Order: sequence, then C-alpha cells, then structure tokens
Amino acid sequence: MKIIILGAGQVGSSLAENLTSEANDITVIDKDEKTLLALQDRLDLRTITGHASHPDILRAAGADDADMLIAVTDSDETNMVACQVAYTVFHTPTKIARVRALGYLSHPQLFQQEALPVDVLISPEQLITDYIQSLIIHPGALQVLDFADKKVQLVGVRAYYGGPLVGHALSAIKQHMPSVEIRVAAIYRRNHAIIPQSNTVIEADDEVFFVAAPKCIRAMISELRRLDKPYKRIMIVGGGNIGKRLAQALENNYQVKLIDHNTIRAHDLAKELDNTIVLNGDASDGTLLTEENIDNTDIFCAVTNDEEANILSAMLAKRLGARKVMALINRTAYVDLIQGGEIDIAISPQQSTISSLLAHVRRGDVVKVHSLRRGAAEAIEAIAHGDKTTSKVVGRQIHELKLPHGTTIGAIVRGENVIIAHHDTIIEPEDHVILFLIDKKYISDVEKLFQVGITFI
Repeated sequence: MKIIILGAGQVGSSLAENLTSEANDITVIDKDEKTLLALQDRLDLRTITGHASHPDILRAAGADDADMLIAVTDSDETNMVACQVAYTVFHTPTKIARVRALGYLSHPQLFQQEALPVDVLISPEQLITDYIQSLIIHPGALQVLDFADKKVQLVGVRAYYGGPLVGHALSAIKQHMPSVEIRVAAIYRRNHAIIPQSNTVIEADDEVFFVAAPKCIRAMISELRRLDKPYKRIMIVGGGNIGKRLAQALENNYQVKLIDHNTIRAHDLAKELDNTIVLNGDASDGTLLTEENIDNTDIFCAVTNDEEANILSAMLAKRLGARKVMALINRTAYVDLIQGGEIDIAISPQQSTISSLLAHVRRGDVVKVHSLRRGAAEAIEAIAHGDKTTSKVVGRQIHELKLPHGTTIGAIVRGENVIIAHHDTIIEPEDHVILFLIDKKYISDVEKLFQVGITFI
C-alpha cells in the first residue's frame, strides 16, 4: 500500500516505523529536515521537506497514485486542509486526519465529503479519555481494550502472590470459575511472551492477557490478584484537553478533584465543570497533596503536556499514599521502563493513536486493531466473510485453521452473542473474530487468512 504520512512527530514517526516493517511504500512529509534525516537513517522510506498541505509538496510525495494520506501534524488546520487538497486535486481514496480542538470536533458536519472530506477522524484526547475510563471501571487492570462495540474486551493483569490461580495451570480456570467463560490469549513473563497451553502454570508477576465479556472480567481479575475495591476518589493533574474531558466523563459517578497550575485556566474550569473541585496549584507540592488528602485518593492521574512533571508528581503522590497512580508518557520507550514501579500505569498517547490508525491500513476486513508491547504484539478484530469454498476460516473448527506461530483466537462475536473460543468452535460467516498475535510480523499471514477467494460474490 502506498501511504503518505504528514508530520514526523512522535505519532508520525511511530506510525512510519510500524508500517515500513509491513512492506508498505511510505513517504513522510515534515518541515523539519533534521527530523526527517534521522527518520530516514533508521527506516526504509522516502522523506519530503516542506509544508504538508501544499499541492506541489504532496505531488512530489507521490499523491497522484497514493492509496492513503494520514495527516498527523501538530496543526489541526494543516491536517484538514491537506485532506481537502488530497480529495480535490489528487482524488486520494482514504484520508485520515488527527484533530484535537473541541471547537472542530463538536461540529461533525464539518467532516463530510461536501465540506472537509476527512474519511477517518482521529482525536487522541478522546481515545486517552476512553482508555483511562476503562481502567477506572475495572480496578486492578493494566490494560482494557474494547472489541465489537464493547461486547468483548481484552484485559491485561499482573498476577500477584496470593491470587487463587497463581501457581496453578490454566486448566484449573474451569474448576475455579465453572460459570465464567474466559480465554487466556497470552502471558508475558519477564518481558518474554509465552503461548498459553492448558498445562501452562501462572507465576507471580506474570502479565496475563485474557479475553472475556465485560461481566466476567472482575471474576477473572480476582483469580490473579487481590481484588481492588471499586474506585471512588480521583485526583486529576492537568486541565488541558485530556484532563478536562476526563473530569467531565467521571464527575457524575466519582468524587473528582482537578489540579492545574494556570490560574486563568483553573478559574475557567471551575465554571465549566459541574461536580469537580478545581484547585489552582502545583501537583509536585507535597503540602498541597497532603492537604487535599492524597492518602485517601484511589486514583491519581497526571495528564499534563509535560511528561517529566507527570512522572514526578505521580511518584510523589504514590509515596504520600495514593492507592494507584497513572502518568501520561509521550515517549513510548519510557512506558515499559516506568510502569510497574512506583507508577502503576504509564499511558502512551502514541500507542492509542497508532492503534486507531492501524485498523484502516490492515488488509482483509479488519475493523479494530490494538497495538501492544510497544508495537511488538497486536490484538485485532477481523470479520469472516464467504463460505467454506471461498474462505480459509468459514465453516472450519479453530483447530483446523493454519494460524501463524503465537496467534490465538480468544473470542467470536456472533450478532449479540459472545462465544469464547475453544478448539472445536466453528467460525460462521460474518463472525467477528478476536485474535492476539504475540509477534506482529505474522500480521500479513492473518490478513491473508481472512481474505475471501475470487469466487466469492
């Protein structure tokens, strides 16, 4: 696939890295020549220096026959205009734009073909807000990823000593929870992936990924660790787009406090938020945190634009007694280094944004992608089409499928029903199949598996 990426920032660079490893023809446009040279030294791609929305720059990048344009510069306006130029001048089939400003996003009619022809709109702030909400709803989870309109979820949990399943084989799950349907999709032990078998024994400190319907998640978490009580008191640091949205999403169901160092912004937020206590101050001030009962706080969530400030304030909050702390970390390489120490959960906006973009790049009918383990692994939702003569999956039991090494089918969503996958489960037409790949290099094999033969009409 021929793809033009506009913007060589953290999202654009990470996306280019993900896509060049999959035999795509990638060109990156950015105004910063030094950044592009560094990118070209690392990856097999073309770069063009210039303004991303100018027609002559897009033509030089190969827009005349590009399959897709992904606009992820730091400017909403540049991203939107680039999509307009790609549509009007070059007739690019798929145009994706990152747009952050709520002023634009609150008017969806702007992004229609007769106005601004953006096929896919990406809002990183909304993706992060939804992700943090899922973690708060499921205490104890490290990751909660949605599939099939939230009918099924993939959950990552760290196993601890004392968990009923710790020290037992996976075959014991049915004895422990006879009425609960779950499927363990992968286990990471000391950062190495283990393909789960019935005799695989769960050890303390394992990171266990399992697939289940939302109603079954709490029961499985309780088998892997001491079950956390539901969260009530939440402290948010940073009143920008993410902090404000998060407070709005949570304030009717939780006791929410929001700290922002900017006096004017704090006053504005106090007027806009209905049930949130807004504080003007520095979250790295231990006295302020103590006065605001940090030792009685269930979740401390630092989401400012300054990742160092997020890390330091989260570490301080943890030492002062916060039950669980989260920090927004922009540099993806930092996430695994930091998470699991004093910071319970490190949140990567790049990972969330890239996951939402990958679904539109995948071949076959892939409708959802979650990039995991800094891009090394993926969880995907693919729709099975055709029949037994035109499809390699339809009409076959799971054990008959030629799945690539390290690939697990966790669940099938059939209409409104969630079916946890077993070796004899038969895949039917239009099933939504949830797969986990411990090694992303096999993604093309999975895509081919779900592509329909030429006789299918």
